[in-house]
Amino acid sequence: MTAIHNETASAPEQPATTVEHVLTLDCPETRGIVHAVSGFLLEHDCDIIENKQFDSQLDRHFFMRIHFSSEGDESTIDSLREAFAPVAEKFGMRWQLNRHGAKRRVLIMVSKFEHCLNDLLFRARVGELPVEIVGVVSNHPDHRRTVEWHGIPFFHVPVTAATKPAAEAQLLDLIDRLDVELVVLARYMQVLSDDLARKLDGRAINIHHSFLPSFKGAKPYHQAHARGVKTVGATAHYVNGELDEGPIIAQQVVEVDHTFGPDELVAAGRDTECKALSNAVRWHCEGRVILQGNRTVVLK
Repeated sequence: MTAIHNETASAPEQPATTVEHVLTLDCPETRGIVHAVSGFLLEHDCDIIENKQFDSQLDRHFFMRIHFSSEGDESTIDSLREAFAPVAEKFGMRWQLNRHGAKRRVLIMVSKFEHCLNDLLFRARVGELPVEIVGVVSNHPDHRRTVEWHGIPFFHVPVTAATKPAAEAQLLDLIDRLDVELVVLARYMQVLSDDLARKLDGRAINIHHSFLPSFKGAKPYHQAHARGVKTVGATAHYVNGELDEGPIIAQQVVEVDHTFGPDELVAAGRDTECKALSNAVRWHCEGRVILQGNRTVVLK
């Protein structure tokens, strides 16, 4: 009689859970930086997905952004941060390690021009921008219905010369209460005080037409039309104490000619403003922008 052996089949191994991270760093240029960083990732069983780096020969400064994956869960990033700290200290690095794809908490500020606001709301809703818009602040009530249709809180904060300190205090309170990571001035037509600009250093982005400073004051597109410009454009930059002169993140231009009237120039300018601002917001939130003094390095 033949014996029948019942063998219990071993359960198939479950694939390891992986999480993705972004490491952004800069430091004085020296030998061994790339070796140290890649060696750290190898030692901790990480796989590099994308690597961008730049070695500035002018000021001997090194910039790097690495998108990588590791086994583990959401808590893995804490142990990686702790383990990387000695490497960063050795090279004098400024660095950030964040979860890839994490949505940044964004507060938008707007006045009456709504094109940049609408563009950001749409791009956030369809997932094109890695942001969670936690609120919209305006010194006019015009856009409440649009903002609330998107399910986003709207805050009307009027500003006059007399109420400006109180309005800025209210804004800072909102930023704190909503745990805001980035403030976006989407054609917000009030000048921030030097004190507020300092408090938002590196975490506030503004958009303006590239005619500044050549065409200051009211109706810059009409001034440009009178001068027969051949390009229009826009600049997205970080906010600092110098009006419209903060570190530049993104710029867009489009060619025009003598057939463009003032209204056509305004329309062309609106498009460049939307694109420059959305690019700046996306690159900032993806950890692609590194500030160095009055300029930026964007590792796209």
